[in-house]
Formats: sequence, C-alpha cells, structure tokens
Amino acid sequence: MSTGKRVLLLGKIDHAHKELAAVSEIADVVVPKSTNRAEFIEECKSGVFDGIIATLRTFPSVSITGRFDQELISHLPKSLKFICHNGAGYDQIDIAPCTERGIRVSNVPTAVDDATADVNMFLILGALRNFNIGMTALRRVQWRGNTQLGHDPQGKILGILGMGGIGKNLKKKAEAFDMKVQYHNRHALPEDQADGAKYVSFDELLATSDVISLNLPLNANTRHIISTKEFEKMKDGVVIVNTARGAVMDEAALVQALDSGKVRSCGLDVFEDEPAIHPGLIANENVILIPHLGTFTFETQFKMEAWTIENLVQAVETGTLKSPVHEQADIVFPHPRDCEARPSKL
Repeated sequence: MSTGKRVLLLGKIDHAHKELAAVSEIADVVVPKSTNRAEFIEECKSGVFDGIIATLRTFPSVSITGRFDQELISHLPKSLKFICHNGAGYDQIDIAPCTERGIRVSNVPTAVDDATADVNMFLILGALRNFNIGMTALRRVQWRGNTQLGHDPQGKILGILGMGGIGKNLKKKAEAFDMKVQYHNRHALPEDQADGAKYVSFDELLATSDVISLNLPLNANTRHIISTKEFEKMKDGVVIVNTARGAVMDEAALVQALDSGKVRSCGLDVFEDEPAIHPGLIANENVILIPHLGTFTFETQFKMEAWTIENLVQAVETGTLKSPVHEQADIVFPHPRDCEARPSKL
C-alpha cells in the first residue's frame, strides 16, 4: 500500500536488507532505470521522480548519475530535500549548490574509523619494514629478493594530516607501537580531543615527521595538497601513507619523489584516478598498493549501510538528519513542510 511519500534508491544495498525493507513501511522506494548520467538526467526531466523527498546514494552509484554537481542538482526534483550518502567522504557531492537548493546532505562520519585506521596502520608497518619487496620476491620464488633492512615504528614521529575520526583512531593504534604523534588541522583540536597529540603547523609537520599519514577529506582546498614543493620540505627518506582520497596527493610528483629517494617508501589504499594507477607506482617495489580496501569488511559495510538508512528514515519521519555533513551542521534550514509526496506526472 502506498504511503504517499517517495524516496529514491541510487545504488545497491548489499548487507542491510532488513533495514532497507523497513523503509518501504514509511515510503515508496523508487529505483531509477538509468544506466548512465545522460539517462538519469532525462529521467529527472520526465517527471518520474517528482514528489521524491529523499535519496539514498552509494559510492558506486556515481556510474549512474556522475557527480552531484551544479548541473545534476539543477535537474533534481524540486521536492527533493535530503541526500543520504553511504560513505564518510563525500567528494562526489558538491555541497554548496545543494545548500543553495535547500537540500540537506548526510554522511556516515565515524562508521569507517576502525576499519580504515586498521589499514592505515598496516600500511605504515609494511612501508617502514619494506615488506612489499620481500612479499613480491617470494611470488617470484626468490627468498627476500632485494629487500633492504627496514625500520621499527618505535620512537618514530607520525605526522597525521587531518586528525578527524580516522586520524584520532590511528593515533591510538600508532601509540600502541610507541610512535610519537603530531598532527595538523586547519585549527587545533581541544585538548581532550587531541589526547596528547602535538599540534604543529603544516610546514613543521612536513619537515619533522618520519611518517606522514594523509587523513583529510578531498575538496577544492585539499586537492594536491601534497605535491613537489611539499615533498621538498620533507625529511629525506620519509614514509608516506594515504587512505584518504588519491587526489589529495599529486601522484606524478610522488613518483618523482620515490625515484629520487626523497620518499623511501609509501603505502596507498587510494589513487588519483582509480581504478587506474600511475605506472610509476606499479613499477616501484617500495610502494605497497591496496585497491581501496579501507572499509572493505562485512562489519563496516553493514554499519555504513544501516547508518545511511537511519538518515533516510529520520529524514522522512522528522525532516531532519542524524549526521549532516559538517558544512551544513550549523545551517538552519526551513523545516520541509511538504514532506507529502506530490503525485507523479506519469
């Protein structure tokens, strides 16, 4: 039986099936027929999505819609007031035009913290110890290959660039290995949140860290925040790990820094143009490569999906979000007074 309210499902829910089924008790779930951006925009223009008040989108659904940029947002139904994104990072969505249209956006900010920080620590240890060279040598039936002596984590200075939820989680894990942690954010954290980590300037973090971990979101201000001039400021033989987004680091500049020895080794879970990977990274045995597996566990995937559905349900039932993105956290939106669906034109 129709509830009179409509929501749009963009992408597949793989684990939280029971939670998704419950959504149909409060709203009609609409699935697009589109297979690409052009078709999705035509569906929007046709009026088939009119009356939809909220959408749940997954990261892979970008193959259907493309980025939620100014163009796409301009074609969304006027009734749409909520975008519930299944991910901690939301660089696939331009927040400013959403805000201008009165569309609220949510993410799942802490659901990924443990799993991503685990991978982060794995990459730090592997890069410090040169494990990749030995592991690939074994697959060539060569004992150790060209493996050089690695380094212990104890006493090394870990510089966390972007100490949000994942960075704070990583700090605790790194301190278990007796690493000394410093960090840089746009603003220093309150003492209770910093939990003893030293706040330093961006340049000081680059110059004094033995290991640099990138844990900041990708946006216009952070794209290629690490490039040639930043590598020049780092210690010789620095280790770099990235589990954030590939484009926060200039991969071509990283390859040059690796080839020169400025960067001794690195661990990467994300890439600038994934799934494509810079050939210079593939060719370098000092680079540990993981195909974006930071959140790739059953427990974390389920937690992310369930949280996203909670945002969707709360949007439909109360006109609010459990976890709005930080750019909109302090914005007072008018309460959506028209949460009742308008009849479709079709």
